[in-house]
Amino acid sequence: MADTPETDETPTTAATVAAPPASPPKKKGNKLVILLLSLILIPAVIIALWIWVTLGYVYSTGERAGYLQKISKKGWLCKTWEGQIAMTPLPGATPQYFEFTVRNDSLAHLLETYAGKQVSLTYEQHRGVPSSCFGETQYFVTRVQRINP
Repeated sequence: MADTPETDETPTTAATVAAPPASPPKKKGNKLVILLLSLILIPAVIIALWIWVTLGYVYSTGERAGYLQKISKKGWLCKTWEGQIAMTPLPGATPQYFEFTVRNDSLAHLLETYAGKQVSLTYEQHRGVPSSCFGETQYFVTRVQRINP
């Protein structure tokens, strides 16, 4: 058989051809993703829980009376209602000022109508609120009553 070249090759079958080895899973990339998610999610969950606890737990409640000096909505990013009353123990005495935050818009609009008048404020104190986005003070007014209409 001179017409056909002779080769030393043996016929190959599917059984004799070895499949390329499977690449190992990328564990390094998975660990990096898990680490980054942990670094972001764990502090976010802790901060959310802290906000929830400080706004949900009332440290103290009380009532203050005085002349409403100002009420305004202020803030760069988070607008909050902030106000101040002047409390005088005796006529002619130097007043003490009580600053407060109002979270309810309808209460804030009611306070705007009472500007310069004598009011009584019922408030809740929330200590440890982590941001001024919820209010600049730790005293949140829950009820307003006008004195001497």
